Amino acid sequence: MANADPEIGKSVVAAGLKTNYLEEGAGPPLILLHGSGPGVTAYANWRLAIPELAKHFRVLAPDVAGFGYTERKSGARYNLDNWVAHALGFMDALGIPKARFVGNSFGGGLTLALAARFPERVEQFVLMGAAGTEFRMTPGLDAVWGYEPSFENMKKLVHSFAYNTGFITDDLVKSRYEASVRPGFHESYSSMFPAPRQRHISALATPEDRIRALPHRVLIVHGRDDQIVPLEGSLKLHSLIPHSDLHVFGECGHWTQIEKKDQFVRLVIDFFKGSA
Repeated sequence: MANADPEIGKSVVAAGLKTNYLEEGAGPPLILLHGSGPGVTAYANWRLAIPELAKHFRVLAPDVAGFGYTERKSGARYNLDNWVAHALGFMDALGIPKARFVGNSFGGGLTLALAARFPERVEQFVLMGAAGTEFRMTPGLDAVWGYEPSFENMKKLVHSFAYNTGFITDDLVKSRYEASVRPGFHESYSSMFPAPRQRHISALATPEDRIRALPHRVLIVHGRDDQIVPLEGSLKLHSLIPHSDLHVFGECGHWTQIEKKDQFVRLVIDFFKGSA
């Protein structure tokens, strides 16, 4: 019988943490790293993209340490070093020496750090609305990281993620709100990005000289109307990464993989197939 909760997939111990992840498809491994919104899971970020990507790749989407259904240990510290170690541990636990990556927002900053520190473990990668550079804190990101649980607060946040908000229903808001107040979720979340929050952008940034030295082919994707991570972050990444392409979607906010799902998935597949 299938699991009643689609957010809960397989489980593996990675860097000492029982790690929840989704897996679908066969072929070269492709790891999807989610963003840092309240109540986020790999499923919430990637549910629409996985079926198409899985026609071409072995898609693996973990709940990053501190998020979703991955084990939370008391006294755990959440920082870039530990997130990189968890991502490597996830690969090691599944016997994956090297993988392609798609990193969304916070997950983009994590992907960038992983590629800079362990370039031999990363093939080509895609950054989408990515952190990883220094930029001025936006009111949108400040609200995301400073979220205090309530239906109204979640409604404001969810609307700030999208440019065209017609698809956002009260049921969607309710599901994300309920996710944010599951046992342990908000406790770990609120410990990650306490005010003042500009320092957390800096803590997720990879030094520019390390970005310039990246040997990988990289696709950078951004919504022009992103209120969470400004377009300037991806413009900077494009200027720094020697082997990069940049695609900017107009009339699109931070949720590129949802608002522009079909075009986004085609871009990713074409990029990986064309730069293999």
